Amino acid sequence: MEIIEIANKIKNAGGNLYIVGGAVRDELMGKEKHDEDYCVTGLLPKEFLKLFPSAHIRGKSFEVYDIDGMEFALARTEKKKGLGHKEFEITTGKNITIEQDLARRDITVNSIAKDVLTKEIIDPFKGVEDIKNKVIKATSNAFVEDPLRVYRVARFATQLEFDVDEGTLELMSNLKQELYTLSRERVFDEFRKALAQNKPSIFFEVLKKANVLDVHFKQIYNLIGALQPEKYHPEGDAYNHTLIVLDEISKNTDDLKIRFAGLVHDLGKGLTPKEEYPHHYGHDTKGAKVVREFGKNLKVPSQWIKCGVTSATEHMKGGIFFKMTPQKQVQFIERVGKSCLGLDGLQLVVSADKGNRGEIENFVSLGKQILNGINGEYIIKKYGEISGLEIKQKLYEERVKHIKIYKKY
Repeated sequence: MEIIEIANKIKNAGGNLYIVGGAVRDELMGKEKHDEDYCVTGLLPKEFLKLFPSAHIRGKSFEVYDIDGMEFALARTEKKKGLGHKEFEITTGKNITIEQDLARRDITVNSIAKDVLTKEIIDPFKGVEDIKNKVIKATSNAFVEDPLRVYRVARFATQLEFDVDEGTLELMSNLKQELYTLSRERVFDEFRKALAQNKPSIFFEVLKKANVLDVHFKQIYNLIGALQPEKYHPEGDAYNHTLIVLDEISKNTDDLKIRFAGLVHDLGKGLTPKEEYPHHYGHDTKGAKVVREFGKNLKVPSQWIKCGVTSATEHMKGGIFFKMTPQKQVQFIERVGKSCLGLDGLQLVVSADKGNRGEIENFVSLGKQILNGINGEYIIKKYGEISGLEIKQKLYEERVKHIKIYKKY
């Protein structure tokens, strides 16, 4: 069924149909619309279902109706009745206006509606103006009724590359204690969406400005003020360095587990005693434990954690690859090559980590040469049928020999 046909049926029954939220925002910004959500005013649930008896009903706290893959909800108001993200009393009714429905939404750029039939823009909270000014503002003080909005604001700031209004940052800060009531799954979902954007660093910068970074991202927060040698890190502390690395990696891959690996590569620096600054001895080996802790706290996928551990423990070695002995090089290539991060993934981390500081150690080409060219088939062809342990030893010896020849040239 076409949306205009649906809108006309609703209109003839005494209601109105609006497209709301992100779809309107994206259209006003000239962006491709991904999800189209619709809001119905002037009808009761039984009246809507009488018009569309085949609609599929979803949702526990409030009903959402699915018609041919499009989502429709009746206009509603919400009243907080307890702590956390889910404790709300929801009211629907024929007399609830589109403006009342928009008032319950989190930020002004998401509190805009468009009449499906007349194309009229309904913008009671000046969201269109905020889009033009590239600023995110809380729709109202009711923002503080849902602590998840803190992370949604940080995520939308990242997605849209907008600034966050000072008043909204203050509201976010006031929600700090209630953030602890959120499920790790919901926090991770916002983090994951932010990590997928062009400049994921914005997410952490917004949380830092709101003074809430240390709630669910304590390991990132601990990098603030962790001084580094100025000669190698003119960008400042380990926190600034980490965000630069994250954004640089994000220019070169959409793979979220590699982006995560870049984010956590230096987490071990958060453990360095201040008296040892600006040096961070052993931060690579210390980092593995911190990465696992960070991943567990956020319920990060196990593959992400494995990539992060490899990134933390191996990035320093990758940065001095051509200074290592052939034996150490082979061991490094074999370890990283069989990891989920892989040589290509670690290369992205190492290149971003070193930035413009001298020559980048590109170990991928050589690594793939010896892994692909000197394999079990090669050994059997050269030495005949030998035991598994002998194959492993010969593999190592032949790979070391190959690197020694490579180094001569």
